Amino acid sequence: MNFDKLRNCELFLFDMDGTLYLGDEVYDGAVALMEDLPRLGKKYIYLTNNSSRAGTDYITRLRRLGFPCEAENVFTSGMATGLYLNQHHPGAKVYLAGTRAFYRELVSYGVDLVNDDAGHTEAFDVDVVVQGFDTELVYEKLDRAVHYLRRGSVFIAANPDWVCPMPAGEVLPDCGSICALLTASSGVKPTFIGKPNRNMIDVISTMTGIPNERICAVGDRLYTDIAVAQNAGAVSVLVLSGETTPEMAAAAERQPDYTLPSVKELHDALR
Repeated sequence: MNFDKLRNCELFLFDMDGTLYLGDEVYDGAVALMEDLPRLGKKYIYLTNNSSRAGTDYITRLRRLGFPCEAENVFTSGMATGLYLNQHHPGAKVYLAGTRAFYRELVSYGVDLVNDDAGHTEAFDVDVVVQGFDTELVYEKLDRAVHYLRRGSVFIAANPDWVCPMPAGEVLPDCGSICALLTASSGVKPTFIGKPNRNMIDVISTMTGIPNERICAVGDRLYTDIAVAQNAGAVSVLVLSGETTPEMAAAAERQPDYTLPSVKELHDALR
């Protein structure tokens, strides 16, 4: 396999769950790769569709798991959603159906939230409903979201993932699954902000000054991690350590640039 295109990349964007670790189980070789990238002349960002945690939460979590991480190394779909709201809906009144961490993230971007961090509100003049991967979901949030959507609120969602992979073959219902329920109840489809929206990579390219074609996205999901790279003209590496099986990878209509068993083999290729 020719790895020249891979080795020419200057910046690597890593998905986390299913790519570097699963739950609290760190994959073999993952920490060694991240520690070695600067020596190889490569920059890296942990890029996640998981809006249930804030960027600062990821720094703490990654360090606890043994990974090197500074603030500039993390970019989440929650952060991208805050930027999107400021750019496309400045001053809008927003109802958030998400975690307290996502609430704090949007507040840090100056978003005008009508609810408190638990989702409670008495306001009915809502311009935008934002749905995240809500691991603190209660029925009242669904009720409120449907109420606003049926009355004309714009529907924005942090990410389209159906499930979040967990250890022992288990999964959690992710943002995409929650949005399917809201769409079935309201008839309104969301605009998804996170991967595979190329905006995730375009924003990073602007921030770093590195062109898209010199950026590589690494992940375990064809429809988010790989699709975002393909949509943005970046290099893509699919790892078979998470959601995607070899059979799913072989059947993909559009193939990634590289398919590897895990990030350990990516490290070998870069060396």
